[in-house]
Amino acid sequence: MRLGIAHHFGWAVAVTATDDHVVADRRRIELIEPGLPAAPVHHEGGPHLLHRQGDPLDDAALAARVAEVRASAARSTSAALDALVAALADPITSVSLRAWPADFPEDVAVQRQVPYESRADSVMYRQVLAEAAGERGWAVHLFEAKTVEADAARLLGDRAHDVLHGPRAVLGPPWSKDHRTALAATIVAGSVLDG
Repeated sequence: MRLGIAHHFGWAVAVTATDDHVVADRRRIELIEPGLPAAPVHHEGGPHLLHRQGDPLDDAALAARVAEVRASAARSTSAALDALVAALADPITSVSLRAWPADFPEDVAVQRQVPYESRADSVMYRQVLAEAAGERGWAVHLFEAKTVEADAARLLGDRAHDVLHGPRAVLGPPWSKDHRTALAATIVAGSVLDG
């Protein structure tokens, strides 16, 4: 089984599919515990007053907040993945996540600056997901969100519409762009990892 993730700040759509691209599970998973900011760098340390309720945190306070949120994300992500695994008949072998730059800065003082501050929190969630996958022995596949559905359609050929849009008819709503993206990521991962 392959797991595809379409993540947002604090939550994600998770689609698990067989090697034949049949959806075995689809669910929303929580990536952070309640009561914490889902985007600490952007909302508590960034330069945009629109997102803050006061002055931005200084570097040390922001680093402490990010560490707190990251620890919460690790716990929530682990619990969500454990619940998913428990619901499946077959083991997961890979997870697909939206790619992030390998050289993305780790220093909060740099992350809070444009252009990084709008992406830092998102990168954190993907890194936590990748770490959790690694702890479970799953291969981690990174995909390009802008092209993954088209890439999957090319691999599927004439079956593309049925595979990518068919689950809505079989499973019912919701079946959104996030679901298609996550499923498409599992298809592309299969071609890369099994290559």
